[in-house]
Amino acid sequence: MIDSVTLLAMLGGGLAGAGIFALIEALIGRPPVASDDARPGRLSRESLTAIGPQIGVGAAAAVITLVLTQWVVAGIAGFLLGYFGNSLLGGTRHAKVEMERLEALATWTESLRDTIAGAVGLEQAIPATYNATPPVLRGPLGLLIDRLRTREPLPGALMRFADDLDDPSADLIIAALVLNARLRGPGLRDVLGALSAAAREELDIRQRIDASRRSTRRSVQIIVGLTLTVVLGLTLLNRSYVEPYSGFAGQVVLGLVFALFGGGFLWLRRLAHFDVPGRFLTGRLASGSLPPGVVPEEQR
Repeated sequence: MIDSVTLLAMLGGGLAGAGIFALIEALIGRPPVASDDARPGRLSRESLTAIGPQIGVGAAAAVITLVLTQWVVAGIAGFLLGYFGNSLLGGTRHAKVEMERLEALATWTESLRDTIAGAVGLEQAIPATYNATPPVLRGPLGLLIDRLRTREPLPGALMRFADDLDDPSADLIIAALVLNARLRGPGLRDVLGALSAAAREELDIRQRIDASRRSTRRSVQIIVGLTLTVVLGLTLLNRSYVEPYSGFAGQVVLGLVFALFGGGFLWLRRLAHFDVPGRFLTGRLASGSLPPGVVPEEQR
């Protein structure tokens, strides 16, 4: 068995390595959130707030693993598992939030279409849909209504609404509203009806894909749980069986084993990940110009 001085040295080394890894991840691993006053290379307060709990969980997992196994490599692996555990074992909450937002967008589009049917302009129809809007959209929609009340031009307010939502599916709907606000042409009701139907179809497809990938997520969780149970069980109940891993060569071999398992876990997690397309409502439309060949109604 390792004496207390060696154990404390291993614990300090493991925590130092975990702190260095967390520092590197915080500085270069994730780009800072874009903001008006953000400077290149500087972390935003939102990024630090998001990383803080992960570092705490990783540090706690590293300490517990070091105390139980007395292996530095296991402590580092425990930190990595605690730090990335939410993204490795979770993912369902994020997918659920995205599907709730997509359903809310379809509902709001339908409400806006029905309101416009009463021969009401967009400036009057958008505030009228607030009470019927699902809660997930009320925050950004309330900001849009406030901007309209302060006499901000409708196209610019809609573009800021798209930035608040930050959703590729919302860009389709808002792009139609922006073009209609600039050109004031007919047929907006039909366009909104088609867009709401497309959003419903996308929601149905994503729900079916998410249901089919639940088995993959469950497999990841089961494999991770069984691996941790076997490793900790052998370490605590049959120390002589895992004694060869206590030496330097054993630690190197153990590191290779953990690396192989980590790569397998990441691969399984990637299979259960849903790639969301990027936003397109930027550039020409965001700068306030119309697509080529389109002339504003007031200039015709």
